[in-house]
Amino acid sequence: METTKKAAVTRRAILAAGSVLAMPGILRAQTADTIKIGFPVPLTGPYGTEAKDQVACAQIAIAEFNAAGGLGGRMAELLVRDDRLDPGEAATRTIELIEKDHANFIVGSLSAAVQLAVNNVAKQRGIIYNSISQSDQIAALPDWSKTTFHEAMTPHLTAGAVGRYAFSHYGKKVVFLQADYAYGHEMVDGFKAVGQSMGIEVLADLRHPLGATDFSTLLPRIQSLKPDILVLANFGRDQQISIKQATDFGLKKTTKIVAPILLYTSRIAAGEKAFEGVVGGSSYYWGIEATTPSAKALNDKYRAANEGRVPSDYGALGYAGVRSLLDAAKRAGSVETDKVIAALEGAKYDSYKGPQEFRACDHQSVQSVLIIESKSGGSSPYDVFNVIGTEAANADNLLSCKDEGHV
Repeated sequence: METTKKAAVTRRAILAAGSVLAMPGILRAQTADTIKIGFPVPLTGPYGTEAKDQVACAQIAIAEFNAAGGLGGRMAELLVRDDRLDPGEAATRTIELIEKDHANFIVGSLSAAVQLAVNNVAKQRGIIYNSISQSDQIAALPDWSKTTFHEAMTPHLTAGAVGRYAFSHYGKKVVFLQADYAYGHEMVDGFKAVGQSMGIEVLADLRHPLGATDFSTLLPRIQSLKPDILVLANFGRDQQISIKQATDFGLKKTTKIVAPILLYTSRIAAGEKAFEGVVGGSSYYWGIEATTPSAKALNDKYRAANEGRVPSDYGALGYAGVRSLLDAAKRAGSVETDKVIAALEGAKYDSYKGPQEFRACDHQSVQSVLIIESKSGGSSPYDVFNVIGTEAANADNLLSCKDEGHV
């Protein structure tokens, strides 16, 4: 995800700000103090619902670590900050977390541009950052560094998996409606990459601004093109509103609606009628607990702490991002940056969704992609998706390290 053009900060501005305030070469002494994890996420703004669930899940990882005795008795603490979905704000908050609060690690973000700003600050200070939002760019040079880790899926992986499924099941004539920022752009690029090999025909590639509330001028045009598939490459309230309006317009009668990421929070907010039959991808759905013990373990802890509710997809990433770092610190017996990096590189783990692995060359988490379809008449208010396919973890489905600029 990304932020609005109004809030956008150029790469040059971010680099300049980081250079002025960076303190390279300074080693912070490791003491028996609390292990602090900075957690900048957009608590206010259009992605606030998802961000708050990231916090709730991250707190579960902290509680687990502390209940198990921490690291030689050192307990962990989550330092939550509101980045307001703004790269400049995120950079400022991250600088404060590192320089003022002495955070040992940084986890978070829910925007492509925001995570790049956070990563720039962290890498200049030699602090490990584990991003929990989708981006192709963060795993590639020049943004990547040895302290950069990416727990979330990438748009190339996500769109590739969904595209392979959708283009083989629903047809080849496609209209893209994308939010006009990095999330939409990278997702559509991923669909087009896989679609080229499958012979799709792109009838139109339409864009809308982040925070759009009225799609009525676009829907008649889309309908007149008679696509087999409408790909909605947007997120949060944008996704919720566009799907509801497309449903009310009657577009589903002739066209299959597909989203690269089909959000649990949006589906809950909009209801079953609006989302019925919509297909998309997901990093996590609580219903896999029937076959995945680590998912059930997370769900049970979340239920106990949240009045019986279940974690969302992006919420679960908050858990995974924090747990990966704390588990690595335990294996390393230290929070020293180089030792934790060594414990993370190539690490194989199963913290909440089945097997994963941090690819050594770019620190990208190799993981499965779920293909889900929204349904009606579930057994509970939380039973909203059917898992109709799973693309297993496979590094070959990611951009290659060579393509990302790694030697």
